[in-house]
Amino acid sequence: MTVQALRERRIDTLAGLLDAYGGEIQGVAYLILRDRALAEDVTIETLLTAFERGGSIREEAAVRPWLLRVAANKALTVRRSGARIANLTVLPDSAAAGDLASEASDRVALLEAIDRLPIQMRAAVVLRYYADLPVEGVAAALGKSPNTIKAQLKTALDRLRRSLGEPALRSGEISHA
Repeated sequence: MTVQALRERRIDTLAGLLDAYGGEIQGVAYLILRDRALAEDVTIETLLTAFERGGSIREEAAVRPWLLRVAANKALTVRRSGARIANLTVLPDSAAAGDLASEASDRVALLEAIDRLPIQMRAAVVLRYYADLPVEGVAAALGKSPNTIKAQLKTALDRLRRSLGEPALRSGEISHA
C-alpha cells in the first residue's frame, strides 16, 4: 500500500508515513543531533524526500530502512553544516537501586556518553541499537562497509563502557554488534 501510494504521489501517504515511522525517524534524528527542534525538521524533510523520491522503492520491506537512512543522512548533514548545540551538563543524583530516579539517571548518563561519541560513530550506534537495523543496513545507510561499521560499533561500545564504568569486553567475548 505505501509503496504504491508513493509511486502515485498521493498526499495522504505523508500522514501514513508520519503515523507509521515518524516517531522512529524523529528518535534517530534526535539521538544524532541532540536537539528536538532540529530533529522535528529532519523528520519533516525526510517525509518530504520520501514523497518526492519514494517512488523508486520497490518493496514494502525497504521503506523503513530507506526512511531511516534518509533521516540519518539529513541529521548528519545538519550536524556538519555548523548547527551548534548548547549542551547543558546534567549531573544525576545518586539514588537507591530499583528507584525510578536511579533508572532515569542511568538513562541520562547513557545519553550523555553517547553524545560524547564522534558523530559518525554516534550515528552507527543509533541506527544499530535504537533503530535496530542490522550491521549491513547501518553500513548502507552511512555509506560505509560492514567491517567499518563493526569496528565503529566495537570502539563505541568500548568507549561507552569506559565512560559508564563497565569493564571492556575480554578477548573471546562476543558483543551484539
